[in-house]
Amino acid sequence: MPRMPSPTPTPTAVTVTAKFNPLYRPYLVVTIGLAMVFSIIGIPLALIWFLGVGQWWARHYFDKLECQITDRALRFRKGIIFQVEKTIPLENIQDVTFIEGPLLKKFHLATLKFETAGHSAGQAHDMQLTGIIDAHEFRNRIIESRDALRHGARGVAAQATGAEGPTQVELMQAMVAKLDEIAALLRERR
Repeated sequence: MPRMPSPTPTPTAVTVTAKFNPLYRPYLVVTIGLAMVFSIIGIPLALIWFLGVGQWWARHYFDKLECQITDRALRFRKGIIFQVEKTIPLENIQDVTFIEGPLLKKFHLATLKFETAGHSAGQAHDMQLTGIIDAHEFRNRIIESRDALRHGARGVAAQATGAEGPTQVELMQAMVAKLDEIAALLRERR
């Protein structure tokens, strides 16, 4: 039997690439350093952190940050030694929450938190992005892209059913008729 060639994947077009605020670097140094100080045991480590290690780490971490909206998904990449890449299909995004706290405001930053379909409270599958320049605008672009994808899928489905087959009303009527037949057969067997 001849082997069929595998279909080539369609490339996803990047529609928006996020830019991160350089003030995210000092924010990282301060928040991680404060966490070390509050742990009391970490105070000696906090001194080392604030005297140079934190700035080095934050600079390299910031340089590796990447976030893009494609025509089908939101892709985020971070990490220095261990790189993490998360991809969320746009159709799974239920809501994008904008978070701004006192420390974030001090650094002119905001956090975007994503709620996805199928996410339960016991799972740690949520995604948060901090430090995106014009976070409100980026949030709006994500929601617009998601809605465009959903409406495009509905339009294709409507065209397919309308042009080649019965409408939803006709299908429902046929289902009701079949259910009536089944109910009549069950009544006869009694």
